[in-house]
Amino acid sequence: MKYAKNILETIGNTPMVKLNKLTAGIDALVLAKVETFNPGNSVKDRMAVKMIEDAEADGRLKPGGTIIEGTSGNTGMGLALGAIVKGYKLVCVISDKQSKEKMDILRAVGARVVVCPTDVEPTDPRSYYSVSKRLAQETPNSWYVNQYDNLSNTAAHYEQTGPEIWEQTEGKITHFVVGVGTGGTISGVAKYLKERNPDVKIWGIDTYGSVFKKYHETGIFDENEIYSYVTEGIGEDILPKNVDFSLIDGFTKVTDKDAAVYTRRLALEEGIFVGNSAGAAIKGVLQLKEHFKPEDVVVVLFHDSGSRYVGKMFNDDWMRERGYLDDEITKAEDLIKDHSDKPLIVVRTEELVSHAIDRLRKYKISQIPVIDVEGFVGSIDETDLFRSYVEDKDIAEKPIKDIMGKPYPIVQANTSIEEISKLINKDNQAVLVDLGDGRHHIITKHDIISSIK
Repeated sequence: MKYAKNILETIGNTPMVKLNKLTAGIDALVLAKVETFNPGNSVKDRMAVKMIEDAEADGRLKPGGTIIEGTSGNTGMGLALGAIVKGYKLVCVISDKQSKEKMDILRAVGARVVVCPTDVEPTDPRSYYSVSKRLAQETPNSWYVNQYDNLSNTAAHYEQTGPEIWEQTEGKITHFVVGVGTGGTISGVAKYLKERNPDVKIWGIDTYGSVFKKYHETGIFDENEIYSYVTEGIGEDILPKNVDFSLIDGFTKVTDKDAAVYTRRLALEEGIFVGNSAGAAIKGVLQLKEHFKPEDVVVVLFHDSGSRYVGKMFNDDWMRERGYLDDEITKAEDLIKDHSDKPLIVVRTEELVSHAIDRLRKYKISQIPVIDVEGFVGSIDETDLFRSYVEDKDIAEKPIKDIMGKPYPIVQANTSIEEISKLINKDNQAVLVDLGDGRHHIITKHDIISSIK
């Protein structure tokens, strides 16, 4: 009989799949190494188990111990499988930008999940790097994995992933393209492939907000490049020991929007339901197409499953909020379609200024139309309100009609954005859209800016 003794024995030997539609404009054979076929649905299963086994072998991880790691979710899943099979406890420290699905999955496989803020320096005591280290110091019989600097990470891909790719392509691979996070995958695979054929080119996919590309090209660690980004699983604000820059021929950066859009396109056009870094990786391949010749064999690695991003890249509302969906926006009704069902916030002429202030604060808005029994008769703007307050500290108890400005212009639902833009200026901060049946909605400068792709 053929069977695995436990789930860990099913890791590896993932399929290589030819890409067709998305790569139609590339003069080369493009193959995807689809790592979602691992039992934990990501490439990280390979290095997670390798790190555990090496730590067991040298005594860093003892029977009944607690594994502690900072993770974007996928390494945590691989560690969870190892912890379950081998009898360890697991604490995963994760940043708050990671998808809810990742956090829920980790809890489902028995991990304790600690969530930390994303927008802090790595050395900040609240960062998931710092919290991981602190928990390891405070927890008896624990082992801090540190996937970034743990070279068993690279070793796993040198021993497994690299040889698989070489064998599956019969040694014909000419380019390997992969997103770079901890650096273990690119460095381990690169080391193996270049030992077999030094001419194989290794390309890393980086994201805007990460330091890898510039550091590789200049040797400069530029802190000005570090800022928050949406793409998960690739890019860093540190230089992990697992990133061997000497093995990497070049980097290309992919925007958050392109990574998200191409993640969806992989599902819709290739039938490959994979995660956010895969979208970045295939867009990176397209950006590098001038480097490929017809006889080349390009292998791109897809890290994880799309199931971890159903609330993000595969959710239209999430995509639209960030301007990632290329909906055609030409008219007033296009600008407000996502919130046209919400009631228009107004104040009445005889209400007090304090009521307007309460509504500005409660609804987090900057402008409010003023009405009376006849209709729209004025407006309240937070800038004018502030100016009035500076002049008169007792203004809160005065009626709205005493300080209100001119009423906002009213446009029809089919009015062009160009016409609306002309109406919004330093003297007029908004326009109202007539939706019919006595319903109106407000358009502000923020709505216009948000429509820019």
